Amino acid sequence: MFQNLNKLNKNKGIDSMNVMLRHCFLGFVTSIFCIYSLTSSGEDGWPAEPPAQAPANWGPVSANFEEIEYPYDVHFLKLRRFDQDMNMAYMDVQPTGRANGQTIFWQHGMNFYSEAYTPTLKALAGQGFRIIAVDRIGYGKSSKPVIPYNFNFVASNMKALLEELEIEEVAIVGHSMGGMVVSRFAMLYPETVTHVVMVNQIGLTDQRQSRPWSDPYGSDLSPATYRGILAGHRRYFPEAWPPAHLEFVRRQYGQTLSGEWPRLTMVRRLQGGMLYNDPVVYDWQHISVKALVIGGEEDGLVADFPALAKNVADQLQNSAILLYPGIGHAPQIEIPDQFHADLVRFLTSDPEEPASEWK
Repeated sequence: MFQNLNKLNKNKGIDSMNVMLRHCFLGFVTSIFCIYSLTSSGEDGWPAEPPAQAPANWGPVSANFEEIEYPYDVHFLKLRRFDQDMNMAYMDVQPTGRANGQTIFWQHGMNFYSEAYTPTLKALAGQGFRIIAVDRIGYGKSSKPVIPYNFNFVASNMKALLEELEIEEVAIVGHSMGGMVVSRFAMLYPETVTHVVMVNQIGLTDQRQSRPWSDPYGSDLSPATYRGILAGHRRYFPEAWPPAHLEFVRRQYGQTLSGEWPRLTMVRRLQGGMLYNDPVVYDWQHISVKALVIGGEEDGLVADFPALAKNVADQLQNSAILLYPGIGHAPQIEIPDQFHADLVRFLTSDPEEPASEWK
């Protein structure tokens, strides 16, 4: 192309124009290449790196995720709490591999809901487990009431669901805030639990000892920003950003565009207050169930996660600990095969044998 252009140039003025054309052409090609790389190198069409601003085509997401498709049938448990009617969504995932007779009660983290753990649910079902995966009240497809959230409330709802399904015994697994949920549940209902697993649990200290109480109604509400939401999710991954994870950022940001954002923002503020108002650090010493503390060592949500995780294991009466060097807050995403294999090994171990003998 450039040779043909040069043959037409008969004077310096045209030569100068040719140089400009070359730069424009190369710039155009470079721009197209960059755009192509950004949009096509990620998983499922997601950009390899998140954009600096929320894409213009991102629209509102409904309060109860009506437009979000879950991988299994969604059921609802009707509850009456704080003089309000509530619906708690859950999936009852049946084993796809040879059934082993065990049921897992799965608890999600604060930024998530049951659907976000689909690869793990499928992996566990393939190993023969039945899995009950809930959207706790205030999350996902469940009701979003403005109430004084606390872990006794959450544990009571979980127990009500097990009774509704006539399940007498479960292994409980919780990621992030879900680790706090299973801590409280194991303390309150030990006769129901065979194993308890805390995956990169948060709430590892009593925050009341380091900062004063804050009135959740004491400041004006404002919706979270795209950059703030993205920064929160980036902290999960110390190394490479998983492109498909941007979908969870989209959903969370989309709810700030909804007309329901003031209520959803208040609900989230009250949920966050659970970490301060209702710590589980005093629960661990009362848990005798066979327990596993597991997670990535490079957890960006706290300083020195390994030391804090070891403290949890030391407080528990019957525990083992397994930490992954170089892995962050979400081992189920960063190293799914290894994490799932270790989780299955623990959950299929004899609940009567000491956790200290598990390897």
